[in-house]
Amino acid sequence: MKATTLAKWESKIRPFITKIPPEIVVSRYSKGRLDFLDELKKEIPSEDYNPPENLSRVLWGIKFCSPIMNAAGMFKNGECYELVAKQGAGGYLGGTSTWNSRKGNEKEGVYLPFVPYSRSHSASNYLGLPNDGDETNSRRVQKRINGCPFGWSTMGSPDLQGKEKLEYLVKGMKLYERNEIDFIEINESCPNTQHGKPQDDDLANRLKYVKENFLDQRKRVLPVIVKFSNDTQVEQIPSLLDLLFELGYDGVNFGNSSTNYAKMREMINKSERKLFDYFTKTFGGGFTGEPLKEMSLELASRAVEYVKDGPPKQEFHVIRTGGISEWKDIKDSERAGILLNQWFTGYFEKFAEQGHDVYKNLFKDVDN
Repeated sequence: MKATTLAKWESKIRPFITKIPPEIVVSRYSKGRLDFLDELKKEIPSEDYNPPENLSRVLWGIKFCSPIMNAAGMFKNGECYELVAKQGAGGYLGGTSTWNSRKGNEKEGVYLPFVPYSRSHSASNYLGLPNDGDETNSRRVQKRINGCPFGWSTMGSPDLQGKEKLEYLVKGMKLYERNEIDFIEINESCPNTQHGKPQDDDLANRLKYVKENFLDQRKRVLPVIVKFSNDTQVEQIPSLLDLLFELGYDGVNFGNSSTNYAKMREMINKSERKLFDYFTKTFGGGFTGEPLKEMSLELASRAVEYVKDGPPKQEFHVIRTGGISEWKDIKDSERAGILLNQWFTGYFEKFAEQGHDVYKNLFKDVDN
């Protein structure tokens, strides 16, 4: 069955899953999600959609076809680039990848646990960076389609420690550089491993190592952006940005999913809290979707203000990720000075309704 058909049928069933025992929901949806993604890889839109030219944005000399693209985690191994490029995405981001291949998380007999909360327009996952490794993935960078930029998200492998982790992080980044990637995003925000928290005492050392061993040795213009969690405190923004300015990074992304379960629970529809409680207590994992909308906007907006108040020497941009699902969200970003957005849960919800017209329909209110 085609991915578009699977998604439409699933969207009709999704509102009723709260009547099923949570352990069954998680097991079925985790398996179903993988089956859907396998089918999605096979689909190519019959027609290309090119967003209106006035939606394009030029950052770091790279032309993004529109102000929105997929977030890291949607396409772990470089799959579906042609699909989203033909759909009209502003750009494409593969990964997050690590130097070594990783199977990802399995717990309670469930592989790559995932569950949606339909009425709350959100989801939880406990994936754990499943990917084929940088050596394999770096060879999957493709020739550009419809001018759609190709970027990659990477991070130091949780399976490695200390200097070895950093050495292989940089080694992987150099492979992507060699294979003509357009931009790189370093993930410092993964909720499903022990690595990736901005309050981590080793953050400055990690970023300094990458500066000395990669940024300072770049052979061409290759923007490197650092991604932090939506759980980042507003008070942390000045120190985080000062660090990125000083070390010569090119941008920041706020953020990723949230692990602030107490706060997120209040935003979940009451009928879905039993399912939410089961997942977070059994697996933990990251929470995504519309409840992150205000958090991501505040963090990214504050970051833009700080950049304007004390601009670094290098060209520096702020990206927003979290809770984006409609054109109004992009307009809110634009008013705050945020030029590029990434979405995840919102994309898949809209795909279930609209299929390959997901970007075309998103931009239909572009003049409003």
